[in-house]
Amino acid sequence: MNVGEKRKRVFLLWLGMNMHLFFSQCGCSDNMILESSRKILRGNMNGTPKPSSAVKLNTEHRGKVAIDNGIVQVTLTRPEGNVVGISYNGIDNVLESRNDEQDRGYFDVVWNKPGKKSNYRQRIDGTKFSIVAADKNQVEISFMRTWTSSMEGKSAPINVDQRFILRRGSSGFYCYIIFERPEGFPAVEVEQIRMVYKLQEDRFHYMAISDTRQRYMPTMEDRKRGKVLAYPEAVLLTNPSNEIFKGEVDDKYQYSCENEDNRVHGWISMNSDAAMGFWMITPSNEFRNGGPVKQDLTSHVGPFILSMFMSMHFGGKDLAMEFREGETYKKVFGPVFVYLNSISSNVSTQTLWRDAVQQMSNEVRSWPYDFPKSQDYIPPIKRGSVAGRLLVQDHYIEGGRFQNAKSAHVGLALPGVAGSWQRESKGYQFWTKADMEGYFVIKNVIPGKYNLFAWVPGFIGDYKYNATITITPGCSIKLGFLVYSPPRNGLTVWEIGVPDRSAAEFYIPNANHEFLNKLYNNRSREKFRQYGLWARYAELYPKNDQVYTVGVDSHDKDWFFAHVTRDMGNKKYQPTTWQIKFELLRRDLLEGNYTLRLALASATISKLQVWLNEQGNKKRPLFETGMLRGDNAIARHGIHGLYWLFSIDVSSNNLVRGNNTVYLKQPLAVNPFQGLMYDYIRLERPPTLRT
Repeated sequence: MNVGEKRKRVFLLWLGMNMHLFFSQCGCSDNMILESSRKILRGNMNGTPKPSSAVKLNTEHRGKVAIDNGIVQVTLTRPEGNVVGISYNGIDNVLESRNDEQDRGYFDVVWNKPGKKSNYRQRIDGTKFSIVAADKNQVEISFMRTWTSSMEGKSAPINVDQRFILRRGSSGFYCYIIFERPEGFPAVEVEQIRMVYKLQEDRFHYMAISDTRQRYMPTMEDRKRGKVLAYPEAVLLTNPSNEIFKGEVDDKYQYSCENEDNRVHGWISMNSDAAMGFWMITPSNEFRNGGPVKQDLTSHVGPFILSMFMSMHFGGKDLAMEFREGETYKKVFGPVFVYLNSISSNVSTQTLWRDAVQQMSNEVRSWPYDFPKSQDYIPPIKRGSVAGRLLVQDHYIEGGRFQNAKSAHVGLALPGVAGSWQRESKGYQFWTKADMEGYFVIKNVIPGKYNLFAWVPGFIGDYKYNATITITPGCSIKLGFLVYSPPRNGLTVWEIGVPDRSAAEFYIPNANHEFLNKLYNNRSREKFRQYGLWARYAELYPKNDQVYTVGVDSHDKDWFFAHVTRDMGNKKYQPTTWQIKFELLRRDLLEGNYTLRLALASATISKLQVWLNEQGNKKRPLFETGMLRGDNAIARHGIHGLYWLFSIDVSSNNLVRGNNTVYLKQPLAVNPFQGLMYDYIRLERPPTLRT
């Protein structure tokens, strides 16, 4: 930047700051201030839009390619496709230039050979660069890696095409990935697919994930000088560069987010020379795995910003993409939008955040895009829709009258059994929420065969429409009235919790004051994100396990949110057995089979054993699950992982008039992270009476 440009920059910043002060004193909103400041920084003093520059493509530099629209310039290695530089707002490179070129912006995959325990984290570099489209309005470039048999055992057997798009007038760029497996490829398990950007550590200090989850962050050096806790992602900051972080726990999983809410996240720089934001915007979840409430990573200390296309986080091995030998496959992941914004340096971080949220809304309204050039990306005119109304009929509630499926999650996913969508990772998924009367519309569905699935807050189980739905280009399918009959055999004797697939309503203790993340202090709804809550169980119940008395105790005060092992010290752990005590009056004791419904919100390398009225090593359990593989929600500060529902027949011969006890035991105890989270428990009468 020459002297004249620097003087102009200083003047514009000064003018912007003074206009911000003037507008604030006049009572103008932050949005008005934001728009005015934008005009200043872009030279739009009179409010007239400045003509945007044509998009340029530069391939003259050996080993590099650059795309530039006058607002942002992106430089990539050629033919690999690694992003080595992003120039914006007078900053030569917002990425960490001290990193090696291949370690600034890249795409990687975690994969595994079937049956093997070890996995491979591989950065997928292109071997062929090509220009897909280039004119003054848009440039799209491709970095293709084609798998060959010489790579077997060394590289994931998938053809990968990385695409980057820069459009005229856009303050950011689009990225998408095309995965393809033609015939003849060997078997493979894919465990994670993501894009990563590593920003300047000296510039970006403030991270934002939602309206309430944003803060100044420690640095990677702070983590390196800290104390690693029970697992390597969690570090106690013992000697940070800024004293305000001392004694805090940093863990990237504390900033996880459910897919349906994971639309925009990123970092803000408030340096005196340029206040700016760097954001990852995901306008659709159709290409993500595990459904709308699967949790995944966002941004974290680095400063790093991620786009997680697929992972096993909060699901475990059940969410791996497993391909048989010779199995063909093709899927488009994205596009996602990397957005950059700037504002006068004295404007609050909230102004940049709100602008990013507004840009996210704009991208969502524009989805599906009509500008990607790949024939594998399905444009809006070739997609279809499904509409209907979902009702609930529980014959033991309100006389069996139909009820509206209020706020039900309704979606299309690959065909499977009821609930299979939460363990599905290969196909596309399309989800919406029904309104208060149960009406729903699922728009912009890619052609193919699907099952329609749903679940309804307040009711256990999963709904599945009884026919396969075939989406064709431009179709508009009207399903009419659909009825979900949730699992139910008789009237409720008692219940614990709320059937919402989460353990959030149960008792979540305060975190140990030595292991706090200040972001979640005094936030009762997000207390579960604090580190080490599993250890509080042994403090509350040092010798005897939890006993819950129906009709006396309250689930939000007396039911610990996670059924964990007891820490005995010296890295020894003890299984725990919980009790539910309840009384059966004469009118409640009927002949026949009662039903015990156990809905789990999470399970990590655990089992569940159930006894009724008698429990001991010599007496076989009334019911026992098999091994429930690990979604790891306990260790990773989740309040749910995968949903499980078990229905247990209980003969009336096992019950007595008066006091009865249900014993719930998790018998495996190797580490502190093993255990269960309950969603909801209900005992039902035999199916002899209906209201």
